[in-house]
Amino acid sequence: MVKKTEKTSQNPMAALLKKQAPSLLTKGKEVEAKIVSLSKKGIVFDVGGKAHAILGELEIREVSTYLPYLKAGDKILARVISEESKNGFPVVSLRKFFEKGKWEILKEKKEKEEEIEVFCGDYGKGGVFIDFMGIRGVIPKIQLTEPFISSPEKLTGQKVKVKILEVDKEKNRLVVSQKASVLKISQKDLKKKFDAIKENKTYKAIVLGASEFGVFCEVEGVEGLIHISEISWEKISNAASYVTVGETIDVFVVEKNTVDLKLNLSLKRLSNDPWKSIEERYPKDKEVDG
Repeated sequence: MVKKTEKTSQNPMAALLKKQAPSLLTKGKEVEAKIVSLSKKGIVFDVGGKAHAILGELEIREVSTYLPYLKAGDKILARVISEESKNGFPVVSLRKFFEKGKWEILKEKKEKEEEIEVFCGDYGKGGVFIDFMGIRGVIPKIQLTEPFISSPEKLTGQKVKVKILEVDKEKNRLVVSQKASVLKISQKDLKKKFDAIKENKTYKAIVLGASEFGVFCEVEGVEGLIHISEISWEKISNAASYVTVGETIDVFVVEKNTVDLKLNLSLKRLSNDPWKSIEERYPKDKEVDG
């Protein structure tokens, strides 16, 4: 007697339907939303449901700020706020993305070395203050090109393209470079130039500018600072009086900052320390005229 084989295979159509069954969308649930289309009027998402989801009306006004940084196919974490609207579509919120997404955009742009457009505000002690989607940042003066490095205030009220040097959400820190954008400077290439420079060696440097902190220079394509205390063995109060913008000078590399790829430079260490021979010139208990 032939034993009847137990039918375990599933109907192909049923299996296909099961495979394609829409995920259950419940209010408050977080889902991965894939952008299908976007415009100033709103965004349409594929959330794996029976119908595409739409952005809540109260958040549509914020979309225009993000449009230049989003595209069809991008995936964003969204929260379901309505399983079905009056139009029959699920409604989602991007509130978490609006709060966190700006920093994620900046982080991704930095990693890919892509440009962003920022709005320039006033020029202050740290450089030109900028705004990117509500996030405040700065373009250090040394990260500008002419004519702005000579007159940073000319950037006030302008939109400029920049590359990101530092982005840290925890520290609320954003540092960008207009020079890197204009001159198409690659961070990877900069790292190679930085690695080639040796500490305790003398190099030729181009003077970029001066401030109350010291003199800004460029050594073989790498930026550096001669701190005001490293300009002379004598105490000085005006760094600008010792150099001329555009001139080439000899500098001594004191230290390399591997975090921001900058150099700590010195002028005074190219000459002898006068204090080292002070005891030889003026021995203890010896009387001198003067």
